[in-house]
Parts: sequence; structure tokens; C-alpha cells
Amino acid sequence: MAKKLSIGSWAYAFGPYEDNPVPFDDVVKRLGELEFDGIEIGAFKPHIDINDYPMKSDRDAVKGLISYYGLEVSGLAADFWSHPGPATDEAQEDDKYYKLFKENLQLALDLGSPSIRVDTVTDAEEEIEGVDREKAWDRIVSLWRRCAQVAEDHGVLMLWEFEPGFMFNKPSDIINMPKAVDHPNFKVMFDTCHAQMCATVGSRQVGEKETLGDKGVIELARQLKGEIGHFHLIDSDNSLHDDHTSTHAPFGDGVLDFDAIIPVIMDETGYDGEWFSIDLCFWPNAWDVTEDAKKFLTPYLERY
Repeated sequence: MAKKLSIGSWAYAFGPYEDNPVPFDDVVKRLGELEFDGIEIGAFKPHIDINDYPMKSDRDAVKGLISYYGLEVSGLAADFWSHPGPATDEAQEDDKYYKLFKENLQLALDLGSPSIRVDTVTDAEEEIEGVDREKAWDRIVSLWRRCAQVAEDHGVLMLWEFEPGFMFNKPSDIINMPKAVDHPNFKVMFDTCHAQMCATVGSRQVGEKETLGDKGVIELARQLKGEIGHFHLIDSDNSLHDDHTSTHAPFGDGVLDFDAIIPVIMDETGYDGEWFSIDLCFWPNAWDVTEDAKKFLTPYLERY
């Protein structure tokens, strides 16, 4: 299946852009001019925050804007970071996390998103008071299985994005999570720079470091065969942003060999989704390198 290309809107809204974000309307217009196929929506302030777009009419206007510029929605990254992580007591109380998930699922539906992104929220090295890591794992697995079901009931794919900055970032965690959740509507969002930092570098892991060798990105992709629901493509310079999560380096500024990675993604992972998305999260001049990122990937999409 030929792949469509999108880019995450969050790259222009927080991090280095926090004090001077690019308005969402301007992002959509620019991506249309550059002939992207779609946009991946960051549902965070100052863009499409769920509380700023409470009515269906508000959300229809966003859909209309995206469609006007010839784009589709490739996915939605919901704001779970403003709330307690799914493993915490607070998230369990009164089923808060599950209710929050459903609120964001409705946003995804209203905006026409085929998927909704989640992560474990809790920092990779943080200890949750009164909750050991085994209990945290069990809580997350149980919640996400329920979330995957309600998302399936409404035709939206649930995607977990692993990162070195968040709990459960070892290769074995990443491989075992979809097996534990054990639901056909729960898949992994595979970001190439996160894969590098988790599976090759072994960043921010608790306890004994675990990696998959010098070709960790490729090996992790192979071991997740059949479990990947979406790809974020971006380079890695083997560093962390603010000592937390992966640096999303522009293509060519890092160490990843996409001539080796993309054929594996296309031919050996079983990925049958429509989209590849570029992620320039936290890059200080993401706006300026957006066109170059598209130019870098376009020949690969044509070739494969």
C-alpha cells in the first residue's frame, strides 16, 4: 500500500515554540502549500485543546479548515500529560483515566482521526508512591485493554508511543506491552528516534541496561512484527532533549540509516497502515526544516 505523509502539529506549538507558537491555521495552510497529505493533530494548547473546542460545531470548523487545504487527519495525540498517569491511584479513582480517554476519543471522532495516541505519562525514573512497577504494569495493561475496546467500538485505533522519557521503556517492555494488553485494536506507535534511544542507546532505563545492539531500531521493528499501528519517522543524534526524551533531529543531522530502516519497515513488520508521519518535536527551528523533511522522505515513499 502506498503511504501518505503527514507531520505532527505539536512541533510548532510547544518546547522552543512555547512562547511564540505558530497558529494552527498557519500550520495547516503551510502543509497544504507543501503538498503534504495530512496533519497529525496535537490536542494541546495553544492548538486544538479539548476544552477550547467543546462543541461539535467548533470541531467541524477545524475539520473544514483541514479539508479546505487538501489535507486529511492522520492521527490525534491527546493531552493525557495534564492528568495523573494511568498507573497512579488518582487515575484509578472513580475511573478517571477511562473517562478521560473517552472524552479524548470523542475529540478524535469529531475531528475525523483514525487513531488516538497514549503513553504511560509517568516519568521513566519516577517511583509512584505505594505502587511498585509490577502493579503499575498491571494497572496500565488493564486500563488500556478497556480503552482499546471502546476505541474499537467507535472505529478508532489506539496507539501506544513508547519513549525513553516515560515508564516502561526497555525493549522487552515495548515488545511485551501489546502482548499483555492482548487486544487487536491496541498497537504500537513506532518512532524511529525513540526506538534508537530505547533499543540502541538504552537511555533512562531503571536497573540493568537492556539494548538490542547497534541496529536496535531495525531489530525492535522486526520483533514488533504485526504489532505496529503507526510510524513516526525522524532522525536521532543519540541524545536526549532536556535529559528527558529523545532529540528529534532533522533528517541528515543524526545517525540513523534510513536506506536500511525503511525497507525493513515496509517489508518485514507487517505494517499495513496508510500513514507515515514526520515528528520534529522540540526541534528549535522545526518550521524552517519542514519542507526539507518532506523532500527527504518523498523519494523513499516513491521507491517503496
